[in-house]
Amino acid sequence: MLRLIGILVTLVAAMAAAVITWPQFFRLEQVAPIAQIVALRAGVVLGALAVAVVFLLLCLARPLRAFAGAIVTIALLTAAANGAILLVRGTGTDSLPDKDAGSIRVLTWNTAGAATDPTTIAQAAVAMQADIIALPETTLEAGTQVAVTMREMGHPMWAHHESYQDREGYEEWAANSTTLLISPDLGDYAVVQSTSDGTTGTSRLPSVVAMPVSGSGPVVVVAHAVAPRPQAMGDWSQDLQWLADQCGTDDVIMAGDFNATVDHMQRLGVDGGTLGRCSDAAQQTGNGGVGTWNTAWPKLLGAPIDHVLATKAWRPSGSVVLSGLDDAGSDHRPLVVQLEPAAP
Repeated sequence: MLRLIGILVTLVAAMAAAVITWPQFFRLEQVAPIAQIVALRAGVVLGALAVAVVFLLLCLARPLRAFAGAIVTIALLTAAANGAILLVRGTGTDSLPDKDAGSIRVLTWNTAGAATDPTTIAQAAVAMQADIIALPETTLEAGTQVAVTMREMGHPMWAHHESYQDREGYEEWAANSTTLLISPDLGDYAVVQSTSDGTTGTSRLPSVVAMPVSGSGPVVVVAHAVAPRPQAMGDWSQDLQWLADQCGTDDVIMAGDFNATVDHMQRLGVDGGTLGRCSDAAQQTGNGGVGTWNTAWPKLLGAPIDHVLATKAWRPSGSVVLSGLDDAGSDHRPLVVQLEPAAP
């Protein structure tokens, strides 16, 4: 009987390890609690190694040796597989290439509302020579202050905004506001009005969709999907699908807080894209495994849930996750990506 129980436990452990390592195969990447676990692959690696150590000690007991050895093998394979995935996606690059005439730099930073000083945001954006700045959880007032400070520093920006603050049932807090700053060098843009019913906008938190008024230039989207809490899993999945739909045209740049890693997006990709027809720039440039949340954790232990994505009209040439601003107030790290026009 004990041997049978050991075999069953081993099979269950092997299946659980497979699901956690590659939930997309089982179509469980957007199902709780798998969605939350796979967001922290480095944590999975450490957890699997801890299990391996415990069961390696149990191998000293002869009656448990076969069972414990099997669990050790499963745990080590799990750690190795998840570690390999992180390495392939990229564990960090620290610099960007020089900007050319056609280069665009995109900065995305969930600023956690008033937790981050607008002057700090402006200084970071100017230092990174950002042309597009995605600021989830940033009010119009704060975003305008950032734009004014940047103008005073010789880097003018237009400020666009979307808010759910005035809508029935929504609390007055910074997460209900999203700001986009865009350089006048990219032309004039107008924001498409969003709604919170899930048909023309993300469900609980606002995203900004800006169209070029002149008819040229990329569509720019600032994304803010709701967090995948157990009570919001349906809205979260709906938000990711809506964002994927925004990447249905040829020329789109999308950035923001997706509250999702590329694992959660994978089945939403089209024509080789990560999300819709957009591909994840950080993954393409060596930062796909670097955590942007939470700043209280080391970068490689965090969750890469802030992204810059673009369609094939753009080629990412570099990216960097800024850890020097971990004490600025937000629990998210800024991500900066440089994009180049794709060859015709």
